[in-house]
Formats: sequence, C-alpha cells, structure tokens
Amino acid sequence: MHNRGKIMRIARTLAFFVTAFVLSGSIHAANIASLSDQAVNGNTATAAEAIRQLRLLGPEGLNGLFAAYAFDIKDFKATGAETEKWRKIAAAIDTVAMQKDAYASQLFWYTDLEAAKAASKKADKPILTLRLLGNLNEEFSCANSRLFRSLLYSNAEISKYLRDNYILHWKSVRPAPRITIDFGDGRKIERTVTGNSIHYILDDQGSLIEALPGLYSPKAFMIYLKQAKLVNDAIDIRTDREKETALLRYRKLSFDRIKAKRDEAVSLANVALTEPKTGTIAILAAPRAMSKMMVTDETSILRVYDEFARFEPQIDFSDWHKLASLYSPTPALDADSTAFIRRQTAKTGLSEAEFAAMFAKLQKYVALDTTRNDFLYHMKLYEWMNERGEADLESFNSRVYDQIFQTPDSDKWLGLYSTDVYTALDGNGIVK
Repeated sequence: MHNRGKIMRIARTLAFFVTAFVLSGSIHAANIASLSDQAVNGNTATAAEAIRQLRLLGPEGLNGLFAAYAFDIKDFKATGAETEKWRKIAAAIDTVAMQKDAYASQLFWYTDLEAAKAASKKADKPILTLRLLGNLNEEFSCANSRLFRSLLYSNAEISKYLRDNYILHWKSVRPAPRITIDFGDGRKIERTVTGNSIHYILDDQGSLIEALPGLYSPKAFMIYLKQAKLVNDAIDIRTDREKETALLRYRKLSFDRIKAKRDEAVSLANVALTEPKTGTIAILAAPRAMSKMMVTDETSILRVYDEFARFEPQIDFSDWHKLASLYSPTPALDADSTAFIRRQTAKTGLSEAEFAAMFAKLQKYVALDTTRNDFLYHMKLYEWMNERGEADLESFNSRVYDQIFQTPDSDKWLGLYSTDVYTALDGNGIVK
C-alpha cells in the first residue's frame, strides 16, 4: 500500500508538470497570436510595441504573423491587391523579419552578428551573413540585394532550406547611392546607381567557410548552401587545427571543380584567352612565381592561386554569353519567384509579350552573373581564404569591397564622381 501511494503521488506530480507545460505553451501561443493581432489592428503605439515584442521573439514571432495572416498573404499572392490592411500586414512582417517583401520568403534576419552567433550555437546551424549597400529591409538597397529578395529568398526550395538549416544575418556596408530622373511632367524614374553584395557562410564561432560574391542562379546558390552546411556539420567537433585543414580542403576541392568546369566551357565555346598588351588591372591578377612557394605541409599544398582575371578585358560580351550557356545553362526561376516578379511589375502595364521578353533577358543575366562570379571573383576569394593568417571577417570584407567590387572605403563617391571632369554646373553638380 505504501508503494502504491508513492506511485500515485509521483503520477500526480508528473501529470501536474505535463499540464503546466501544455498550459504554458498554450499561453505562449495565445500571447503571440495577441501580439500579431495588435501589430496590425492596434493603434500606432500599440502596433509598434507589438511589432517590437514579436521581433524580440525571433523566428517564432515572425511565424506568428504568418499564422495569423495566412489567408491575407495567400490572397495578396493571388491578386496583388494592396489594400490598407495589407500594407499594415506587410509593414509588420517586414519589420519583424528585417527584410523587404518578407511575405515572399518568411525569413528572419538578425542585424547583430553576436546575436546571430548565439542563435547559431543554440540551434547548431551555420550562419549566412549578407553584406550589402543600403538596408535589406528597405526598397532601395543595392541592385544585387534586391535580386536576392526576388530570385533567391522568394524561391520556395531555398527559403525552406534556409529556414531549416541556417541562421540569417545582414549588415549594411554603406548607403546605396540613388538617382532620380525627373522628366518635368510629373514622371520620374528612381534607381540605385551602384553597389554589390556578398554572402558569407560562417560556423557558430564566426570562422569563414564560404564566400559567394554577387548574384547566383537559384540552382548554383543552393549547391553552395548545401556544400557549406555539410562542411559546417563535419567540422563541428574538430580541433581548431583539424577544422582549419578541413576548410582548406573544402575550398581547394570547390576551386578545382570550378576550374575544371571553366576550362571545359572555354574549350567547348572556343573562346580565345589573350592578355591585353598593355597589361590588366583586373582584381590583382599579376602572376605569382609559383616555383618560389615552398611546399612543406598539407596547408601549403591546399593553397590555391588563380590568374584567369588577366584575360577578362579581352573576352567580349558575346563570348561571355557562350561561356554562360555552357557553365550555367539552367538558371530557371521557380513559380514563386516568377509570381513575385509578376506582382512587382504589374503596375508598369507590361503586355504578356513584353513580360516574356523581360523575363528571358533576366534569365540570361542570371546565367551570365553566375558564370562571371565563379570564373573571376569566387576563385580569387578561395585564394584569399586559403592564405595563411587571413584577417577577421570585417577586414576580409573591406578587402572584397576594395579589390573585388572596386568600391573602397576611401572613395566616398563610390567611383561616381571625378575631380577631373568639368560639368558646367555650379559646384560641379555636388549638392551637400
């Protein structure tokens, strides 16, 4: 009888804790639902506070908004109708996600790298960190980042894979310069003028695994995401020395794969590689005396060097398209991304024929960018990453923007203004 009473007391205690756990989960879910309602339907102050609290809850807060407004999101995707309620919903989602048009991606972005690292350690996931001009949660971020939002983050497969396998972070390098063309009759065209973006993939300690410069096709982007995730998982319990060697090996293998495919494309396309007689200024392409490199250990063997950029000035546009048709022949955009582009361009009044022509041109552009980014810049980044004693991420990123993107911190005009050009305007057209 004594044992039976003890067992019953234990059972009641367990039942209490199970009930408390279930109730606490229900209360938490009810709180998120309430905050989601207030974020859209509350007055200005109430809505702002609800959005702030949902942001603090991280991806869970964002998921709460998607659950609460699933019907509205589905309706907007189907019709593109921008009602006053939809504008409030979209603003709440974008603010919690810290990404413009996050209704199409459902991705939550950290803007503090240390917070992203903490989330990475807790979830045991690598970090995808984006560096860009402008801010990802604003319309006029740089062109690359806008294309990421429409072609990559909105892609159903990529979006799900990122949510399941990565912690996301972005940081603005500097504002994106904008230009307005005023036709004087009420019509205006507004654009960003320059700017490049780069994705870095890090482990939870902030060690650099991979660097993806500029725009890639969804297929290529997914390949690199999956490869880097596998590497991250493989080095998770290694010593620092083992981890360093594993990263060097991965980048060497990826370097060799790109080089082999590049060589094959050049051969099949019958593109002549010639170096300009006057030399080249392309991304530090001066040949290195390889014979002077003493191979003493595996780390030395795994260093890579690429000098393809010295040929770039002599490769014309048609040759680049030939190479792209071989290297990136299927830059297909999925149904979600295609629908996103249709919604975004609907107000311009494009005919179906005009849309088809624009879309075909966009796909060729994606293929061309994928090819150029791998052939010229990605290979150079592998070289830099496999150098011994590479600096921290911020220093590495400064080097990328300086030497790869040609927009160094020292040039406050981003190459858009030159002191030796006379414009016949007061102050040479500069408005301070």
